[in-house]
Amino acid sequence: MDLERAKAVCRSFPGATEDIKWSNVLAFSVGGRLFALCGAEAHSTRGMSFKVDAERFLELTDRPGFRPAPYLARAGWVLVARPDALDDAEMAALLHRSYRLIVARLTKKLQLTLENP
Repeated sequence: MDLERAKAVCRSFPGATEDIKWSNVLAFSVGGRLFALCGAEAHSTRGMSFKVDAERFLELTDRPGFRPAPYLARAGWVLVARPDALDDAEMAALLHRSYRLIVARLTKKLQLTLENP
């Protein structure tokens, strides 16, 4: 999946917002909590970072193209250097899981507003 399609997937989630952090990082959030990060420039080579399940962290970081996300690895985040190295379905599934992991940590009231906008 190319980076622009990955961004479109992130934008499609209920309650997802985006803004620029640290002057050049496009951050996707839900309920004020980050679920994905990528370069803000159109042709960024930064890749994309997102949260994964604890049991998948080691599996993914052992795969070519993945590595622990700088500054966020201790929280279970990985960096995929080239999102286009993954097929569309796998990348979309990983991004959706990251979103769901963050939503699960939001208050029940906020979760209900996301389910019933």
